[in-house]
Amino acid sequence: MAQGEKPGSPGDMPSSVSGEMTFFDRFAEGASKFASRPWFFAMCLALIVIWAPSVLILKDVDTWQLIINTATTIITFLMVALLQNSQRRSDEATQHKLNAIADGLADLMRSLSKGHPEQTELQRDLKELKQSVGLEHRESA
Repeated sequence: MAQGEKPGSPGDMPSSVSGEMTFFDRFAEGASKFASRPWFFAMCLALIVIWAPSVLILKDVDTWQLIINTATTIITFLMVALLQNSQRRSDEATQHKLNAIADGLADLMRSLSKGHPEQTELQRDLKELKQSVGLEHRESA
């Protein structure tokens, strides 16, 4: 955090993750919560239990298989897109937290080494930390 800035100001975190969610992000979050519940699994199981004896009604095994294959393919395709969105946002949030921790650690290391020029090891560690997480690049931007 730069000197004089208040916590919560736009510059106090080194990441560009915003707290605002788009409509699709909110929808994907809701779908992820919906699909992770035990009763959703039970609904899927019930669908299979209902589908399986329908072979007696349809008489054509190819049509019977086509119904379940089509339904599961469509559901899988849509769920992968929704869950990938949730995973991406989770990864960004984790990276945001790691960047904040690394930034705080770099500030601490910098303040500890200010009055002690003989602590070249701490300076070297600070430089390594900045390079490993890209803080130097973000701080200069």
